[in-house]
Amino acid sequence: MNSLSGKTIFLTGSGGVLGTTYVRRMLDAGAKVVASELKGARYDGLHDTFGKNENFALYEMDVSDEDAVTETFNRFLGDGHKPNVFFNNASITGEMLMKDGAEFPDFANTTLASWNKTLDVNLTGPFLVAREIDRQIIGKWDLKLINIASMYALRAPHHDIYDGMPFKNFSAYQATKAGVHGITLWLASYWRKKATVNTLAPGAVFNGHSEEFQKRVSSLIMQDRMAQPDEIADVALFLSSNAANHMTGQFINVDGGYNAW
Repeated sequence: MNSLSGKTIFLTGSGGVLGTTYVRRMLDAGAKVVASELKGARYDGLHDTFGKNENFALYEMDVSDEDAVTETFNRFLGDGHKPNVFFNNASITGEMLMKDGAEFPDFANTTLASWNKTLDVNLTGPFLVAREIDRQIIGKWDLKLINIASMYALRAPHHDIYDGMPFKNFSAYQATKAGVHGITLWLASYWRKKATVNTLAPGAVFNGHSEEFQKRVSSLIMQDRMAQPDEIADVALFLSSNAANHMTGQFINVDGGYNAW
């Protein structure tokens, strides 16, 4: 296990299956975690699970809201937190945009509103967080930024594995995750003497998927299975640690070999 003793980690979108795993593993590795999440069930779950840990702090933040990002930075810095690792983890998927019981649209019926909402969260959000780092923190202490993309960021999906499934591969999701790595490359160069910036690209992570979907997606993965959340967290901890000090501008797939085929 990579020790994160002495690290303070700021993490957006902390309440999902990967976010909560990152928080748990970071705390276990000795880090202080400053988490953010939208107000609601995920926020409440984080509070209930980690709220009594003295090394955990939780803030409400909408990453797509410019004023909210600035205000949250002002709050946690004012509270004395000095993160030296930042995770742009907040993300929205196509299925998260669908109301309960609604049919997932095909490409022709994708609404501009759903496209724009995905860009707001998945692409504008990381920009706003990075810009606030640049305004308030960069150059004051060494730091790392890890942007979370996807195994689909740089490779086309196999649309047929979604046939008959209640969800599809959403065009805006792929476009934004490719854009996330563009932000990584730009910032890695811009902050080259002040920070490291890398992209972590999780593969297909099991989260209650049907046996049929597991079978379909696993056939495209060299290891013939979906990832467990802790397997993604293993690499997140490495990138947060001093062991990754000489890595910047990199795209790191954790996908069981999906992108190697």
